[in-house]
Amino acid sequence: MADTTIGAEAAPAVPSSMRAAVLRKPFDVRLEDRPTPVPREGEVLIRVRVVGVCGSDVHYYEHGKIGRYVVEKPLILGHECSGVVAAVGPGATRFQPGDRVAAEPGVACGRCESCKSGRYNLCPDVRFLATPPVDGAFAQYIAIREDFVFPIPDGLSFERAAMNEPFSVGLHAVRRAGLRTGDTVAIMGMGPVGLLAVAAAKACGAKKIIVSDVVPSRLEAALKMGASYAVHAGQADSVEEIRRLTDGKGADISIETAGNPRALRAALSATKRGGVLAIVGLPPEGQASLDIAYLVDNEIDVRGVFRYANAYPLGLELLGDPSLDAESLFTDAYPLEETAAALERARTNKNASLKVLVYPNGTTE
Repeated sequence: MADTTIGAEAAPAVPSSMRAAVLRKPFDVRLEDRPTPVPREGEVLIRVRVVGVCGSDVHYYEHGKIGRYVVEKPLILGHECSGVVAAVGPGATRFQPGDRVAAEPGVACGRCESCKSGRYNLCPDVRFLATPPVDGAFAQYIAIREDFVFPIPDGLSFERAAMNEPFSVGLHAVRRAGLRTGDTVAIMGMGPVGLLAVAAAKACGAKKIIVSDVVPSRLEAALKMGASYAVHAGQADSVEEIRRLTDGKGADISIETAGNPRALRAALSATKRGGVLAIVGLPPEGQASLDIAYLVDNEIDVRGVFRYANAYPLGLELLGDPSLDAESLFTDAYPLEETAAALERARTNKNASLKVLVYPNGTTE
């Protein structure tokens, strides 16, 4: 297999049609021929190399909706992606065919108050790949505005570059929490976002990282990613363990990534007086009870974390750290033709599968 971690690649001719894995209804994903997108003003066309299966993809696959976002017509899923520029649209000047790139999937308007203040993740008009009605990246090609496309550093694999999407969530979480060098961080939930939050906390200067989950393989992966201590929440009281490991004080910052109400309550209780609770995960019902008396008495800052903003360039740089064992996340790989199997694998094998990858143009390019 050719070296795909350095420099630009030869750009093959762009076909008029492409293959895409399309969700027609829950549990019904079909391979279809679609017209290849034509890049518009300021856009680039990307030949997609790697796409990670996200929990949101699985949720759409299983339920056909997430909150107010409902799959009302056939939809291409997938948004954690990297690839090679295949063509550029009119006025696009930042890239040329053959450049290796990662795509930030949420394209904001750039004009609203949120965008102008730098918090473009809160843009009310954002178009996010694989969020209805916007098609995603389980396809051979995608077109996207060039200012949401970033060069992959030499030496960084397409797989690592695709992981910059969930890694950016972790980076945004530790930034929102105001992490300072030497802080102790507790992270509840060791799915891919939680695991990458471990890497983000370590890269941003956390001295001690304590994680909690109920799946032994995920706790082992967290230790590989840089966690200091791993607590099996089904065998020990995670709050008691975190306090024991912090001389009774609790964590400076607690991050909840699982969307589990019990884990959220534990994260609050594990936070020290004057500390910060950052909430990434969304509970199934959208609401969860919290100990308000504890929150108020201890003056805990609670900060919501929605996607990310201004994190992609730093994320790609940090993912190049050779000490980061990102490859331990890559447990399963599927061709585009088996996208349905990839989604089913991610849905049903949560104890063993960390990050399932789909290769829309094959694994041996």
